[in-house]
Amino acid sequence: MIGVGVVGYGYWGPNLVRNLCDLPEVQLRWICDLQTERLAGVRRRYPSVEITEDFQTLLADRQVDAIAIATPVATHYSLAMQALKAGKHVFVEKPLADSADKAQRLVEEAERRGLILAVDHTFIHTGAVRKMRDIVQSSLGQIYYYDSVRINLGLFQHDVNVIWDLAVHDLAIMDYVLPQKPIAVSATGMGHVEGEPENMAYLTLYFPGRMLAHIHVNWLAPVKVRRTLVGGSDKMIVYDDLEPSEKIKVYDKGITLSSPPARRGEKFRQMQIGYRTGDMSAPQLDMTEALSRELREFVAAIDKGIPPLADGQAGLRIVRMLEAATLSLSRQGAAVELQPERVPA
Repeated sequence: MIGVGVVGYGYWGPNLVRNLCDLPEVQLRWICDLQTERLAGVRRRYPSVEITEDFQTLLADRQVDAIAIATPVATHYSLAMQALKAGKHVFVEKPLADSADKAQRLVEEAERRGLILAVDHTFIHTGAVRKMRDIVQSSLGQIYYYDSVRINLGLFQHDVNVIWDLAVHDLAIMDYVLPQKPIAVSATGMGHVEGEPENMAYLTLYFPGRMLAHIHVNWLAPVKVRRTLVGGSDKMIVYDDLEPSEKIKVYDKGITLSSPPARRGEKFRQMQIGYRTGDMSAPQLDMTEALSRELREFVAAIDKGIPPLADGQAGLRIVRMLEAATLSLSRQGAAVELQPERVPA
């Protein structure tokens, strides 16, 4: 039995608590939140779980093996570092930290102590994204582009801009799905509320070769869109997270190139390109709740010592992209090179 404490019972904390209580190998021992009113209904719904406003109580409990953190981004580093130093495994809501330096320190601390550090990149545990990764690896051929749109009206955040709030999801999906890692990022954006961070942004990520990724995020759109296109030389994918059933559609469409003609000229160049239009298929998806799968994986990682999919290194990669995008934003879109991932000794 693995003892777990949850810190933060605001927006995401109740989802963590609900799923942890459903895991037979987990004993949820504590729920911690500084706002007492949030804890008012906890005892009635989860009578066996203790509540507290003092995070140190969780750290001092020897029966707490792991701590799940669902608090504002600025607090992630401090809480996670304290938990690691107390010998607890850690599950952190996205993003891992508010800077790459802090994320790197968390990764090193977890490695030094032999502890599991997992980041809540929820979407990579959905049946749709997992299927998309399988198709990318087996059927798309050479990847040409990754294009994602995540827009809606609200919810404005006061502590982070739209890149750190929304683009973090798309970057995590991209990092999981694509076989290559980006080498540079550029970003442009704008804020339309005085004193608040940027509410819309466009990110471009550059890869080795001729693959390109583009991400559009916006809190100020009249419609809600959650759509990703992945184009390859053989097939193309449309992933629409708002579709109730057919979230993934695979199109047998693309271009075919004939041998260059002996003569050159615009007319002959056009003749080299043909268009292929085949069938569309919508594969069956596993509809298991992503957070449930993710927490089961976290518990199994603790039990077996195997890093989860979204481990500390994955979290660090995403924070590096977010930080580089923010720097590019301040430089009006100038490309910022990404630091290559450190290979463990």
